[in-house]
Amino acid sequence: MANRILVTGANGQLGSELRHTARSSADSYIFSDVVMTEGVETAYLDITDLSAVRTFVAENNINIIINCAAYTNVDRAEEDMEGASLLNATAPENLAKVMKEANGLLVHISTDYVFGGNVQNTPYKEECTTAPTSVYGTTKLRGERAIMSVGCRHIIIRTAWLYSAYGNNFLKTMLRLTSERERISVVNDQIGTPTYAGDLAAAIIAIIEGGKAELNEGIYHFSNEGVCSWYDFSREIARVAGNTRCEICPCLSSEYPSKVTRPAYSVLDKGKIKRTFNVAVPYWTESVARCINKLMSDR
Repeated sequence: MANRILVTGANGQLGSELRHTARSSADSYIFSDVVMTEGVETAYLDITDLSAVRTFVAENNINIIINCAAYTNVDRAEEDMEGASLLNATAPENLAKVMKEANGLLVHISTDYVFGGNVQNTPYKEECTTAPTSVYGTTKLRGERAIMSVGCRHIIIRTAWLYSAYGNNFLKTMLRLTSERERISVVNDQIGTPTYAGDLAAAIIAIIEGGKAELNEGIYHFSNEGVCSWYDFSREIARVAGNTRCEICPCLSSEYPSKVTRPAYSVLDKGKIKRTFNVAVPYWTESVARCINKLMSDR
C-alpha cells in the first residue's frame, strides 16, 4: 500500500528538491508550508500549532512526515531564541506527538551545528558528544531530544552546508559574486562538506521506499563525500561556472566578526547511513557541477 507522506517546510531548499524528486514516486505526497510560493501548490500548515497538525494528519491519512521546516537564520537566532525554539524544538515535538498517535514515522532534518564545542579533526559519528555553540545549534539539538523523548518511530538526519538550485544559499551567492566582482575573500578555517539538497532528497526517498526505516530508527548523518573549506567550495563554484576573472582570496573567520561561533570542523561520518540503507553518497565536487548545470539549463 502506498504511503501518505506530508512534507513540511516544503518551499525551502530541501522541500523543493523533495517535490521534484518525488514526482516519480509511487507514494502520495502532500507539501505544506506557512510561506506560499506563487505557482507552487502548497497546503498551509503551521506546525507550531499541535491541534492544527493533529487535524491535518487525520484528515489526510498521513503515515509519514518529512520535516524540512526550521529556523535557519543562524545570526538572527542569537537575538530570537523564542522564535528559534518554537520552530526548531516545539514544532518537531508536535510532529512527533501526532506521529506517535498515528503510529507513523517522522523523518526529521537536523544539523552539524549540534557539534562544534568539542573540536576534533576526524568526522563526527552519530554517537559523538554534542556541544552546540549557538542558539541555532542548541534549539536544533532540543528538537532531536524532544522527538526521542516522545518516542514515536523516527529517523533523524543531520546534514551540513546545504545548497540547491532553490532559494538563497552559499553556492548561488558565490555564483553571483564571482561573476560581478574582481576580488572576494572567503574563510578557509572552517572545514566541512557541502551537501546538495537534491542528493539528500534522493537519500530520504530511498530510505522510505527501501522499507527498512521502521526497523532502523535513530540518528544518521548525511552530507556529500569529501572535505573542504568555504574557500575551497567557492573556488570550485567559480571554476565550474567559468567565473575565472574573479580573484578568490583566503581569509580567517576572525576577519568577519559574528555573534555566532560556527563549528570550525563539522565533517560528518556517513558510514552508518550507507551501511544501513545502502544510499548513494556522491563526492561534493560532482554534486556542485550537477547543481550549477541545472541552474544554467533552467535559465
